[in-house]
Amino acid sequence: MYETVGIVGLGLLGGSLAKAFKNRIGVKKIVASNRNEDVLKLALADGVIDEGTTAIDKKFSDCDIVFICTPVDYIYPSATELSKYVKKGCILTDVGSTKGNIYKNMLNLSDKVYFIGGHPMTGSEKFRYTASKEHLFENAYYIVAPSDNVPEEETEKFKSALKTIGALPVEVSPFEHDYIVASISHVPHIIASCLVNNVKRLDGKNQRMQMLAAGGFKDITRIASSSPEMWEGICTENKKEILKVLESYENTIHEFKSRIEAEDKKGIYSLLNEAKTYRDNFSNNTPGLITKRFEIVVDVLDRPGSIAVIAVLLSSNGVNIKNIGIVNSREEDAPLFISFASEEDREKSVRLLRGHNYDVHIK
Repeated sequence: MYETVGIVGLGLLGGSLAKAFKNRIGVKKIVASNRNEDVLKLALADGVIDEGTTAIDKKFSDCDIVFICTPVDYIYPSATELSKYVKKGCILTDVGSTKGNIYKNMLNLSDKVYFIGGHPMTGSEKFRYTASKEHLFENAYYIVAPSDNVPEEETEKFKSALKTIGALPVEVSPFEHDYIVASISHVPHIIASCLVNNVKRLDGKNQRMQMLAAGGFKDITRIASSSPEMWEGICTENKKEILKVLESYENTIHEFKSRIEAEDKKGIYSLLNEAKTYRDNFSNNTPGLITKRFEIVVDVLDRPGSIAVIAVLLSSNGVNIKNIGIVNSREEDAPLFISFASEEDREKSVRLLRGHNYDVHIK
């Protein structure tokens, strides 16, 4: 497959790709560049990479493929720099959340490298190397958008590598990609940030809103904790499509506001029901842009040792608990929240807990 892999930018995605290619494909050598030398030292100590550099240089000259895992506005400059060192026929790919502008810019390098645009539809609000994990791409769609000069066999080879690390490659045009992600990722992120900023401005000195915010509010605004640097680049790179989708969203908000002002109960119900029906048709098993989470809530009494008993029960039966804690708002079904690394662990935990007469709800 690939013997030597290069990675530019060892954040969440770059680090996860390094771990996946090292452990699941068994590449002989991984070369990485990162502006923070401490991250390189950590990745070297982990055995995730074999060589590190703080600049793009001749260390990349033997790479069969290089993943550019930088904010989107640094992707083309990084590719230009790489083209000075990589061998002929080397594949350059990225993980950027926009594709159109990058695709057009990469035409300037078509006589030097093969470029296959990429976008793994997975991630987290955590974006540093320390959050990276080998299984990040499992069952996640991975957009593949090859340039016209890329031989079909190279694209198929790339897809095969993605399948080996657990991803589900989907080939689309770069421009169709940008319209889709503007609708289901970029604008939702902007909306989440707007919701948080709105509550911040409405909150009083006692910050009661911040203290009581839980449940639904935390769920729909979780992505607002993502990297501002990364999202600044996305907003400017995909400006045209984002503005188009935002205009549509403004019209939707205006329609809802008008029906509330008119006390149009049937109209309000109609909009809510339309959204519910469409949302209910989303498959729970379909991977999306936001990391798939496997969660339950458990109704327990607030007594010393309650959490410990459940944690011991699950861990002693081989269940991997990703997160556990008390929810301080009864808008949730129950006060104890538990998340897992996989659907299998969640299903097993539900059987175990219900077998011990706990009231369990799947989120």
